Amino acid sequence: MSIKALAKDTAVYGLSSILGRFLNWCLVPLYVYLFPTEEYGIVTYLYGVTAVMLVVLNYGMETGFFRFANKEEDPGKVYTTSLISVGFTSLAFLIVLTVFLQPISNALKLPNQSLFVWLIGATVAVDAFCNLPFAYLRYKNKSWRFAGIKLINVALNIGLNLFFLLLCPLIAKSNPGFISWFYQPLGGESFGIGWIFVANIISSYTILILLMPQLIGRAWRFSGDLLKRMLSYSWPLLILAIAGMLSQNMGQLLMPYLISDEEAARSMIGIYGANMKIAIVMVMFTQAFRYAYEPFIFSQAKKAGETSGMMYADAMKYFIIFGWLIFLGVMFYLPFVRYFISPNYWSGLQVVPVMMGAELCFGVFFNLSLWYKLTDKTRWGMYLSLMCFAIMLGLNIWLVPFIGIPNGYMGSAWGALAAYFAVMVISYFLGKKYYPLPYDLKSIASYTVLAAVFYIAGILMELVFPAWALYVCRTLLILIYAAIVALFENIPVISPLMRRFSYRLTNP
Repeated sequence: MSIKALAKDTAVYGLSSILGRFLNWCLVPLYVYLFPTEEYGIVTYLYGVTAVMLVVLNYGMETGFFRFANKEEDPGKVYTTSLISVGFTSLAFLIVLTVFLQPISNALKLPNQSLFVWLIGATVAVDAFCNLPFAYLRYKNKSWRFAGIKLINVALNIGLNLFFLLLCPLIAKSNPGFISWFYQPLGGESFGIGWIFVANIISSYTILILLMPQLIGRAWRFSGDLLKRMLSYSWPLLILAIAGMLSQNMGQLLMPYLISDEEAARSMIGIYGANMKIAIVMVMFTQAFRYAYEPFIFSQAKKAGETSGMMYADAMKYFIIFGWLIFLGVMFYLPFVRYFISPNYWSGLQVVPVMMGAELCFGVFFNLSLWYKLTDKTRWGMYLSLMCFAIMLGLNIWLVPFIGIPNGYMGSAWGALAAYFAVMVISYFLGKKYYPLPYDLKSIASYTVLAAVFYIAGILMELVFPAWALYVCRTLLILIYAAIVALFENIPVISPLMRRFSYRLTNP
């Protein structure tokens, strides 16, 4: 594949994933305005469980497929062996879930929501299986079909959510016979958040149907020896992925076990999850950067070391610059952004700056990961992820009960920031030893201090200025930050203009 083709596919994959995530993100206002904090807490909690179970049920086979499909003489056998393996484990998971549904629901602290547990479990089972056909589309460079199916999934899920949660209650009042055949047996409007899980399972099984061309019309062959080698390759990736996913969802997964009052715990999870959706702007920026950066580092690795090293260092600097710009933008306009969620959830707005800082640290940590990727020391990725998980776990166990009801979720937020910051620093010093790069620490520190000073100034302005003047001044601070960056960095068109403007100011 040429670099041009790689860039095109990266853009398509990235656009579909980020756009899909953004559109799903837009469902959050619907949920938080319709449901109280404790009910939305169940949704957040089960989505956290779903993320972890999806990683477990994939057990690194997606990456294993790519590795062995490009290594073995018969890629078709690699694909069908992977499909049979993941299909068998997904089906086994669904059977075990169905047979032991009530004990599993009890273990999840949801004894009265066993139907919700089954619906989300059945969705995870099919999603895990569908990851292999999606991987096959990527292997065959069918990026547009991949993106199209992904976006159909998102559109269908959003449409079904709107239909079940908004339209059906209206139809039930005006023409109940039209929908009573499916709406009333589940409890109608009182089924509440259950309709979210119904929308998920319908859209997931529809995607399975759309992926049938990647499943039928081929010779199904299975190799036990090949599977053994694939599992041997994939198990470290599984540990890495589980540790990473548990870290990302630590707060909502642990709170039911750390707070004895179950209703208060669910309410805290709901508030925490809703406010994290505001901070997800930083997550989407990091994800967009990842899609562009991963192919970039490997293509640059073929070039001269000094040149590529400077490019890696510049990429780090610009990531931090734009990360702080996003941070300032969200925090300065938070009084407007907060209407994204219901006022019932505003008590958790204190989570937003902490989690945005945590996600920025995670983005830098990802940026630093190139040292173990380019030196084939990928085991360090597993070590660092396990270290992050251990730090976050310990801090959650200590801080969440220590802070207690109603703000215990702040323990999870501070735990995430501390864990990501710690592994970021450790990764930097390890990289300095194994793959030293000329990072411009002076500029990075200067922009970080500048952003911190502007953030503090913007917060203190609330004590002095009326609302209209406050936002004018905060906007000026953001523009000044951007102007300083443009003045000192080699940004095409903008930097020369800023230098000329600065010269005229100092030399009238």
